[in-house]
This record gives sequence, C-alpha cells and structure tokens, in this order.
Amino acid sequence: MSLPTSPCCHPAERPEFSIVVHVMVRVMNLLLDLAWRQQIVGAAIRHSFQCVASLGDAIGRCRAGALLRGGLLLLGLQIALPNTTVASEISSPEPAFTLSNTCPASFEPKNGGCVLRSRYRDYDSLRDAGVGGLKTGLPPLREGFTPQQIDLGRYLFFDPLLSADGTVSCASCHDPAQGLSDGRAQAVGIGGQTLPRSAPSLWNVGFLSTLLWDGSKTRLEEQMQGPLYSPLEMGNTPVKLLETLNTNSTYRALFKQAFGETDISLDHLYTAITAFESSLISLNSRYDLYAHGYHAALSEDEIAGLNVFRSFVARCAECHTPPLFTNQQLAVLGVADAPGQLLDPGAEAVSGDASQRGAFRVPSLRNIVRTAPYMHRGQKATLGDAARFYTGGRGHEVPEGETLMIHWHIWEPRLTDREISLLALFMGALTDEAFMPELPTAVPSGLPVSHISANRQAAEKALVHNTREASAPYNNRP
Repeated sequence: MSLPTSPCCHPAERPEFSIVVHVMVRVMNLLLDLAWRQQIVGAAIRHSFQCVASLGDAIGRCRAGALLRGGLLLLGLQIALPNTTVASEISSPEPAFTLSNTCPASFEPKNGGCVLRSRYRDYDSLRDAGVGGLKTGLPPLREGFTPQQIDLGRYLFFDPLLSADGTVSCASCHDPAQGLSDGRAQAVGIGGQTLPRSAPSLWNVGFLSTLLWDGSKTRLEEQMQGPLYSPLEMGNTPVKLLETLNTNSTYRALFKQAFGETDISLDHLYTAITAFESSLISLNSRYDLYAHGYHAALSEDEIAGLNVFRSFVARCAECHTPPLFTNQQLAVLGVADAPGQLLDPGAEAVSGDASQRGAFRVPSLRNIVRTAPYMHRGQKATLGDAARFYTGGRGHEVPEGETLMIHWHIWEPRLTDREISLLALFMGALTDEAFMPELPTAVPSGLPVSHISANRQAAEKALVHNTREASAPYNNRP
C-alpha cells in the first residue's frame, strides 16, 4: 500500500522520507502495543504524536504533516506491519482476569489457606444425639483452600465452558438468585432435557458427607463428576473437558496462579470447584442470632414455631437437626410422584437394598423459602404444603402396589393449621444470604453468564408467596 502524499512533499524525491516513515510507524506501533498492554491507550497516543511533532521539526513542517497524516491513516485502517500486534489488540482486547488474594467473607487466613470463623465452633457437637439444642456444634468443614483456589472455582462454577456445547454451567442449576437451586420441580440440563429430580441447594454443602438425593456420594470431588459427564446434565467427557480448558490461555494462567502449574489437570479442576462450593456458608440468620443468645432476633410467633419444630409432636428437629438443619441421613417418607410417573426408587437404585426403596437424603432447611418447590421432585409447591404432608399420617400418599418402609418419625402428628403456619413462619427465620458470592459479569471462556438468573422473577414470586403464606394467619388475626 502506498503512503499518502502532501502537495508540498513527494516521497519519491526525498529518500530520507521513507526511512523516517518506517521508523515512526514502528515507534508508534511499539508504543501503542505497550500502551494497550498497560491499559493506558490515551497516554500512548499523545506520546506518539509528540514524537511525530519532534521529528517533524528536524525534517520540516511539511514532512511532519505528512507523517502525521500517514500515521493517522495507519491507525484508522488498523494496518498491521510485520512483528506488530497493535491492530489485533485494538479490535479485540482481552479482558483481564486475576484471582483474589483475600479469603471470602466469614473466612480468615491460616497456614496459607482459609478457615471458617463461626461461633458454632465454640460449641460441642451433638450430631446424631437427640434433637439438637440451640448451641449445637458443627460437623467438620472442607476448608484450608487458598483464596486463589476458591476464586478460580468461582469462575469455573459460572462458566458454561464446562458443558459440552457451552450452554450450561454449574450455576444453571444452582443459581444464587434462587437459593443456589433453580426454582424448578425437576432440573433442566443440556439441550433442555428434563432431569428426574430437583436441584438441591448448595448452601453449607462443604459440611455434608452425604451428597445427592440418593446419598450415593460422600465427597464433593466425586459428586461433581456426575453432572459434568452426564449426557442429561452437562454432557461433557473428561478428555474433551481437559482439552478445552488447556487450550484456553486465560484458564492456564489462572490455574498456574492457583496451583503453580500451567498444565491443567482434572484433579485441580475438581479441587477448585470444591473450594468454591465449600465457601458457600449460611450461618448468620435471625435464628442463629437467637441461638447465640440474642432472643429479640425472633418474634413471639417465630419462637412459637421453633417450639413446634422441636416438639416431640412434630419431631421436625430429629431429621432437620440444628444448626445445619439436616441429619444427613436417608429417610423414606412415601411422597407420591407426579401422576403417570413411576415411583423414584431413590437410594435403592444405588444400594440394591429394598428397605431403601423411596429413600432420599434429608435436605437442609437453610434458606428454605428461597428454594421452592419442595421434595426430591418438587411435589410440594409451598412450605405449607410440605408441612401438611407430614401431618397427613404414615404412608397416606404411597401408591397402590408399593410397600415402603416409612421412616418411623413419620406418623400422625395431627398439627393444626395454626401450628403449620407457625412452622412455616419459623423456617423463614432461617434465611441468610449475607455471604452470597459475587456473580461474575464475565468468565474466562468469554461465554455469556446472563442466562444464569433467567428465572429470577419466578424465584422472587415464590419467595413472596411463601412468606405471605406463613405470616397471613397472624397478619389477619382479630
């Protein structure tokens, strides 16, 4: 391409002109290359033009003018000379990703990792010992991960790159806007496929040693491989996933920050996601304030609901044991599936034990008002519906032809409408999302993350409905 000429300047007649042009273009490109890398584009342009003006004084105003016009044309057309990268960086600057050096909220640094700070750790654990008092301790937490490993896991958790077609992320089924669940009766995976069960919430999942609805996994590293490689969920394969990650230069740099190795391994992938999921802590609700001694944190009706919850009539706390509000055991409740659907065998399909037919892990009640509908297949739309199921008597929903070993706690509490409403009101006091992780606006793959909260309005509607249902009988009292 020929350079533009000026009426008073003719490049063919001035051999020094081409040399100066070549030098100035290279200088401008080098300066711009450095500038964009340092995110100071404006300053670089100003300095480039100052260099042009300075040299113009030496070779004449006319030549400087021609150089300036030529330089502007080069910039305008984004001409890439040999050994330069300016044009490509101008057209598609890469976003900068770096990992946090700070532990998440509620964690403090210790021995290079992050450990949880909680008043519950001052109490002795009474797990599996009765209904659990207000100051019951916590089981062990998966902790000690570095801030960088946790933050890397956060990016991976929200990145659809982990799915085979780049459409589904972990957060698609565990949306922060919906209590780290998805607001559906049955989760939806890759290609819009409907899964057989709902997506459980991930709050406090780092404490759990019984994972999935059927209790078939005991470690998060094992659990996550199910959705990653299931053809119904994320549809990936270990080989393809590893290849995809290792061809992404940004992820290679981030894994090096987190683990000290540029080559990405599946073990490091599983560790990073485990680190992030273990940081999802919810232990600062109004109930928790009450449990720690601040009794004004709950209303009189909420305290009454807590008393129903812990009573030997309702017996809720025997399975939903504080402070996690789950005993992590498998229970056979006899909840009917949707009409026309076969009974979900639950844990029996894994263990082969007929006594575990229809058995499912007792879910935590933390942030329960955010995670409607309820049960393993979303059979109960509201907290009131769920409570009324328990008071309906043993086996009242078991389909004909099925013989289930109903959990012995499920008998006939015969709770009144008032007691049911009090229970729902109390469970609303278990809401705490103060340590919600930051939702990234961009992920290293460049894929969109906006779809994650597509059901936000539905979730908010469900929350309002559950809250109103719980409080209505008392708002309307004479």
